[in-house]
Amino acid sequence: MSQSPPVPRPAPFHTRRPWNPGQPQTLVIACSDGRLQEEVDAFLHTHLAITHYDRFYVPGGAGALTPSGVDFLRAYDLRRQCTALARAHEIKRAICLFHGPAPAGPDEAVCLDYGRKLPGHSADRIRQQQDADARELLESGLGAGVALTAYRCEVRGDGRVQFVPLASG
Repeated sequence: MSQSPPVPRPAPFHTRRPWNPGQPQTLVIACSDGRLQEEVDAFLHTHLAITHYDRFYVPGGAGALTPSGVDFLRAYDLRRQCTALARAHEIKRAICLFHGPAPAGPDEAVCLDYGRKLPGHSADRIRQQQDADARELLESGLGAGVALTAYRCEVRGDGRVQFVPLASG
């Protein structure tokens, strides 16, 4: 029985910037949908000037923290985890992101988690639910001292992406 040759170990990758030991004061709650990753990063870095932040990326994004009528246990658990993170890391600001198609955007841009929670509903109805969920999330908050702002990342009919403010609290 012959042994296969050893697989060479790749060289380590070294970053250009050193580790930042300072605790971020901002938490970003967003959907784990990778189709919007670059647009979310550009929005945070360019428009909001946020580069050092904690991430809470989960299917449904900020919408996962609200039950939307069916997911009470999941929403409760995720909200509890997010609140504990905010308290432990002394978060002062949370950016709550929802996503889906703009009013004339492609249906395939609907958040899959909202499609699961609201099967058979139109993109317009899902946008309405996201608006209600954003209000509920901002009213209930993530603990004392955490300012929340909500946006919807919308895919337009021309394929471009826009970030629309939903609410602030």
